Amino acid sequence: MWLAASLICILSFCLPGTVESQEASGQNLDDILNKLFTKPPGYSGGTETGVTEKGPASVPGTGDCECVPYYLCMNGTIVEDGLGIIDIRIDDGPCDYLSRCCIAKDKIEKPPPTETYTRQGCGKRNPDGVGFRITGAKDNEAQFGEFPWMVALLKEETIEGNPKKLLIYQCGASLIHPQVVLTAAHCVPEKQKRYKVRAGEWDTQTKHEIYPHQDREVTNIVIHPDFYGGALFYDFALLILDSPFNITENVDVVCLPGKNERLDDLPCYASGWGKDVFGKEGKYQVILKKIDLPIVNREICQERFRKKTRLGPHFKLHESLICAGGQPGKDTCKGDGGSPLVCPIQGKKNKYFQAGIVAWGIGCGEDLVPGVYAHVAKAVDWIDKIMLSHNFDTSSYKT
Repeated sequence: MWLAASLICILSFCLPGTVESQEASGQNLDDILNKLFTKPPGYSGGTETGVTEKGPASVPGTGDCECVPYYLCMNGTIVEDGLGIIDIRIDDGPCDYLSRCCIAKDKIEKPPPTETYTRQGCGKRNPDGVGFRITGAKDNEAQFGEFPWMVALLKEETIEGNPKKLLIYQCGASLIHPQVVLTAAHCVPEKQKRYKVRAGEWDTQTKHEIYPHQDREVTNIVIHPDFYGGALFYDFALLILDSPFNITENVDVVCLPGKNERLDDLPCYASGWGKDVFGKEGKYQVILKKIDLPIVNREICQERFRKKTRLGPHFKLHESLICAGGQPGKDTCKGDGGSPLVCPIQGKKNKYFQAGIVAWGIGCGEDLVPGVYAHVAKAVDWIDKIMLSHNFDTSSYKT
């Protein structure tokens, strides 16, 4: 999603004539995104979304060992409670990085027991991950379960001659209630389409994480009444799901801010599977990425856009938008639309509220050019109203 010159602009729309187009030249966007969330070539598994499955299978030249998920092998490299330390840089063995070549006597039939999950309220970030901790992260990979509210919005598509439905990555989003997701309105332009939400996802090309992802159908899409697609004012949408997600170690809800939440200069994080750099050279990410971004004061942001971009001297930042970032190589980018920008709750360790939703930007990671986010505090009253109208408890996201 980010880095070498990282990210923003919406997934589907940019401000006409002002914001950099993010359509990949000569490429089909759906084809690119489909590779992240659907079957790789040669896969013959039975699920409709398919991921790479390398085991169990005997490995030539290694005796009688076979590739199994790391937590199914007690070979001394994994401690007994299932918490492992995994180097994602290592890719030269017979198995993928979340698997072990395990001999028969070391195999177990089910994952090691873990303690019953005890919720600590909304917005609990897991900076060391859950179930295992990765090392060797060189591209700002997030830990598994680090942001348990981060979800993927997927669109169901069919291809002529293929009876199976494909799930195409559409946008990022956040879980604010076990049955309600918050995303950008520009992410759901086709309300007649069928959408799914996937929670607990991390590496889109494997199922070997110790805790599985969960999928739910979107049954209702509620767009903010003041949404203006031409400039992405009030870029908010709530997605009502067919059933609640199970709250687990890697799936939980984020807190929402108060209407008058102070934001200036807070050290925040954005996360997503978007491009690492802008343009056709950029690649969509397989493992969830994170980027640290400071909130930028409104007046400073507005002035930078006037002086540093072709928006010109008369640009005015709308009240429903905020800015973050502006450091070279640090930004959200194409494919990150709808993803959450979260900031720390003062006085509460590892607790976060959602300050913004990735909306648009000028390029990705340009020096002194912040990214622009929908200002969640401006939508809190509307969110409360919609939640109550659907008989959902608003306490799920209250700090």
